Amino acid sequence: MREISLDISSNVIYGIIGKSGAGKSTLVRLISLLERPDGGAILFDGERVDNLTGKALLDRRRRLGMIFQNFNLFSSRNVFGNVAYPLEIAGEPKNKIKGRVKELLALVGLEDKEKSQISKLSGGQKQRVAIARALANYPEILFCDEATSALDPQTTISILELIKDIQNKMNLTVVMITHHMEVVREICDYVSIIDDGVVVESGLVKDMFLYPHTETAREFLRALKPIEEKELLSGQPSCAYRYRLHFAEDTVKKPVLAELIRQFQLDISILSATIHTVAEIPIGEMIVDMSGVQGNIDQALQWLAEHSVAVESIDA
Repeated sequence: MREISLDISSNVIYGIIGKSGAGKSTLVRLISLLERPDGGAILFDGERVDNLTGKALLDRRRRLGMIFQNFNLFSSRNVFGNVAYPLEIAGEPKNKIKGRVKELLALVGLEDKEKSQISKLSGGQKQRVAIARALANYPEILFCDEATSALDPQTTISILELIKDIQNKMNLTVVMITHHMEVVREICDYVSIIDDGVVVESGLVKDMFLYPHTETAREFLRALKPIEEKELLSGQPSCAYRYRLHFAEDTVKKPVLAELIRQFQLDISILSATIHTVAEIPIGEMIVDMSGVQGNIDQALQWLAEHSVAVESIDA
């Protein structure tokens, strides 16, 4: 890691995305107090915590929850035993442990699996057990290190919905470490992109979709496109310019292209169009070929900018 500076607000879902080897897992181990930084400081609510030792460090760690890609459950314990483990380590009385475990299993939808062996569970059920265990000691922050990477797409969606629901109910701060932009799109409020140990771009997720500033961000966004689009976009008429248009919430339903054709006498071909839901806000994206008088095209691009439509030029 190289001089990374992040400010994560309370009660949000914050995504940290990067390719394999970019430094995501190292960063989460630092901010979850599993490792100490060689330099700099880690602060929670303005209080420095990376220099804690002994009991103070253990007490602070208990206020953090962590879930992992490979679940990290005890095969020798059943579901109840896995969720109870952090409470036992904290020295909680048995009657309190029993009530808390039942509460958590109901929260994650596994109230009927209390006595089940871990080996008998599906991947999604194992991750639900891991989530319940991570919440046992009432954490203030929940760290999710590639928490859905080992799951199939349908199960991934259900786990992300669960995390979002828990975050809303418990007013948690959730930090999502991932290399999948789909995860960021589905539930994150803010995102930072890491490349080679450096944060190259940060901000609201919806702004990242509308106005990506770096090539790394654009690469992640392009990865969301279906394969068919690559075939569709091969070749470009010599008389046309190709653009990717990003529509914000208030322009998604407006007849933007009709207005361009009418005002600037352009020929516009729609090659691709889609709408993503980002943080419950519709974000439209369209790829078009635009041809006409050069001056009219320039005016049209200016008009789009004035009406909150971000434009990206595309080379065929």
